[in-house]
Amino acid sequence: MVTTPHRPVWRRAWGFLEGQGSSRTSYFLILGCAAALTVIGLVMVLSSSSVENIGEFSGSYDLFIRQTVFAVIGFAVLFVLSRLSSDRLRSLAWPAILLAVFLLALVLTPLGHEVNGNQNWLKIGSFTAQPSEAAKLALALWAAAVLERKAKLVGQLKHSIVPVLFPVGAILLGLIMYGRDLGTAMVIMMIMAAVLFLAGTKLRYFLIAGGLGAVAAVVMALTSANRTVRIQAWLGNCEFPTEPCYQPDHGMFALASGGWWGVGLGQSRQKWSYIPEAENDFIFTILGEELGLAGTLLVIGLFAGLAIGLFRVARRSDSLFVRICTGGILIWIIGQAFINIAMVTGLLPVIGVPLPFISYGGSALTFVLAGVGVVLAFAREQRHEEEAAAEAAVASASAPSGSPTPPVGAARAWKKARS
Repeated sequence: MVTTPHRPVWRRAWGFLEGQGSSRTSYFLILGCAAALTVIGLVMVLSSSSVENIGEFSGSYDLFIRQTVFAVIGFAVLFVLSRLSSDRLRSLAWPAILLAVFLLALVLTPLGHEVNGNQNWLKIGSFTAQPSEAAKLALALWAAAVLERKAKLVGQLKHSIVPVLFPVGAILLGLIMYGRDLGTAMVIMMIMAAVLFLAGTKLRYFLIAGGLGAVAAVVMALTSANRTVRIQAWLGNCEFPTEPCYQPDHGMFALASGGWWGVGLGQSRQKWSYIPEAENDFIFTILGEELGLAGTLLVIGLFAGLAIGLFRVARRSDSLFVRICTGGILIWIIGQAFINIAMVTGLLPVIGVPLPFISYGGSALTFVLAGVGVVLAFAREQRHEEEAAAEAAVASASAPSGSPTPPVGAARAWKKARS
């Protein structure tokens, strides 16, 4: 009797993360988690914004309707991008980054619009958009295309820096920091670090960059009265319950009053003007109050499922472009979610980073769904290649010995995979 050796727990866990079997599972895991998070976000935007808009000319459902429209647009973009091949997406890298820089530069013109102290918005009539959201996706796509071509040279410092960190990365960060949006700048730096790490940049360069970044963060905090006050509030140096302690304190009140199962959907007390703009950065606290710990764990679980799906796509690919681009998108979405949740739960200072899929914001939702669409395109291509390989193996096994040409079915499948 032959017995199979017992696999260690860590090896079984790693096998689960890699996703043994077909890529179809990863495709539907990513799509399902993204769709579920979007639906939850729409429900929470409706719940958190309808109260403060009572009596407004636009009506209680104005923000919900707008977010729904952008969700529909986002899923349309997701579908279109998911049908493209990796070669076609690679060809879009340079146009995407040039367009992102152009849109960020427009913020410096009279079209720029300031919201809550950050001038990172464009406003044309009643339409507003945040071009830095487009820059996140463009950076992941463009950096992957560039670093794939420089794969054998990335170990050298000059090829790690040029052109991802300088001039392109420096231009993006400069334009974003000009608008005083430190939160978005942090996300951009996370994406740059992720793509360079996945491309094979040496670890000592990250240690040096991390030290310089820490010094720069301290300098920016000490030279900005607004950031200094926020850090003091985070450390608990609040003598009276006003800004900037007011918002994080009431966010903690909301999470605490939610308990295990919440006070009920739509029954939040803190959204009655106790938490300013509850539908934006602090929407997770309203979710925790209304749906309780169970609701917050559900959202965290969906983000974890999305991370697993993205990791599987990157891990199973033989293409450096696919691995780098998917890794950049993973760090963008999951890293931003981590920062937001850590911020509203008091683990980090308030730095103004929205929760992907959940917080109100049309441009943010549209481009995060577009990023998911890019990864779905990679997963779809992997699935077709696996199906082509399986069909070729079956046809080869059934073909006469010494056949000089591949079976017609395998050739057709391979052509389909490359289309």
